[in-house]
Amino acid sequence: MSSTTARAESQGRQVDQSDWVDRAARIGLVAYGVVHLVIGWLAIQLAFGDNEGSADSQGAVQQLNEQPFGQVLVWAVGIGMLLLAGWQALEALFGHRDEEGFTRVRKRVTSAGKAVIYAVVGIGAVHVALGSSSSGKNGTDSTTAKVMDWPAGQLIVGAVGVAMIGIGGYLVLRAFTEKFAKHINAEGKSGETGKAYLWFGKAGYTAKGITFGIVGALFLYAGLTHEAKKSGGLDQALHKVLQQPFGPFLLGVIAVGLACYGLFCFARARHFND
Repeated sequence: MSSTTARAESQGRQVDQSDWVDRAARIGLVAYGVVHLVIGWLAIQLAFGDNEGSADSQGAVQQLNEQPFGQVLVWAVGIGMLLLAGWQALEALFGHRDEEGFTRVRKRVTSAGKAVIYAVVGIGAVHVALGSSSSGKNGTDSTTAKVMDWPAGQLIVGAVGVAMIGIGGYLVLRAFTEKFAKHINAEGKSGETGKAYLWFGKAGYTAKGITFGIVGALFLYAGLTHEAKKSGGLDQALHKVLQQPFGPFLLGVIAVGLACYGLFCFARARHFND
């Protein structure tokens, strides 16, 4: 049994290190970049009073679907996101071998979480490409309500909120310490272009961290008050920003940051270093 496990581990490592996995990751990063550019555009529109589109990944896919050759674009995004999910799944199983102990476990768990997120976006895109018109507007509310009916459901929802706030803080920390820069190679960090990539990363990770923190706060509040409707995803978080003093300006800044994250994804795909 141990020899079988070792053989499977060895084969998994070879797959994880293969060139085609790198190419799949690059394609996926381009798709993820496109999604964030569209989310940024939807958030800008929201800041200017246009509430038609949902400013999240599902809304971004729907927006792409409405463009000329939209179905082709959505298929490309869906396939790209599923490739990205596959890459992270391999990282969760066989990656981060240069780390040891708890650090390796933490990074593999993080990769597994990313794989799930990317897979959800990819599957959603495939559904849109196939003509499914399911609206996810109340999906978070209904899911939260079901979880709250479980034993210790409020505690679970609150814990999800705390975890998301923690992730948001970590993303902002990565922005200011420039830890994200390890994802691009030395060529990508050199010259004026490299400086631009780093600024895209700083702005992008900061915006992502802020939105994660707001979504986490919504879940935490829902858990504390036992009101599922208080929870929500990215679109609801951006609406909360819009309701604050100077809301349109703040939302516009976040929108630019989300678009910058998309541009950093393009840079990462070009100068891949994972």
